Amino acid sequence: MNVEGNKPAASGPGSDAEARAAEFEAHRARLIAMANRMLGTNADAEDAVQEAWLRLARYDGEPIDNLGGWLTTVVGRVCIDMLRARNARPEAAYDDRVTDWVVTEDDGGTPEDEAILADSVGAALMVVLDSLTPAERLAFVLHDLFAVSFDEIAVIVGRSPDAAKMLASRARRKVRGEHPAADRRRERDVVDAFMSAARNGDFEALLRILDPDVVWRGHTARGVVVQLGATAVAGKIQNAGRAKSTVRRVLVNDRPGVMAWSAKGAPQAVMACTVVDGRIAQIVSVINPELLAEMELPEA
Repeated sequence: MNVEGNKPAASGPGSDAEARAAEFEAHRARLIAMANRMLGTNADAEDAVQEAWLRLARYDGEPIDNLGGWLTTVVGRVCIDMLRARNARPEAAYDDRVTDWVVTEDDGGTPEDEAILADSVGAALMVVLDSLTPAERLAFVLHDLFAVSFDEIAVIVGRSPDAAKMLASRARRKVRGEHPAADRRRERDVVDAFMSAARNGDFEALLRILDPDVVWRGHTARGVVVQLGATAVAGKIQNAGRAKSTVRRVLVNDRPGVMAWSAKGAPQAVMACTVVDGRIAQIVSVINPELLAEMELPEA
């Protein structure tokens, strides 16, 4: 299989270009689905696939024996570049996703079907995928969800097939969890401790609960506000904790989170918390009233 490393150039004339476009269209739906799983938004997936089309249209290298594999390689490389750029810019937020959150009551029980299956990608899995490195995420999505071989994945990530297999294995353990029920209980305990510290305005306790490099992305009426580091985030939480609100733990995309209601029972905020090694490593909050109005939320 020829891969994207060949030199691009102008597309061929007339019928050749039309045939190439038709063949590309036959793969578009699969490529969009694949990019969506890796990037998490339809807009980013469309951009990645469009870039693949532009590279194909300019390509004039050796004949491509397996166009599906070639396009998978190109889209995979574009996606991994986008994920790396996203990680390098923590202020980048994806507002088209928060209104898709599934926020439900958390009664403290453990769902019977707790394991996340590789062929059942939903909002909950997207939250877990966000905790993976770009290479882990790509290896898991391509192999476990789209049956791409490790030989092909190795070309995309620039590693050996054995290394690609290890990436997927490591990602699989994170996604499925070796002890999901115990992990869920520990996450609940961390979120409960977080709420207690916030309620009491206990700055030192907040510092113990927050990862030193925690990132908070808040979707406000003025746009996205980003706080970096435990000290800054703890200060923000300490101030917010003084408000007279009803606050309790909820499930956000089937993971422990926090929701606040005003004294009149109106939704004030929803927070999705990512717990890593017993500390909160990421918080994504929604306090924008317009976004909250678009979400289906539990009552106070």
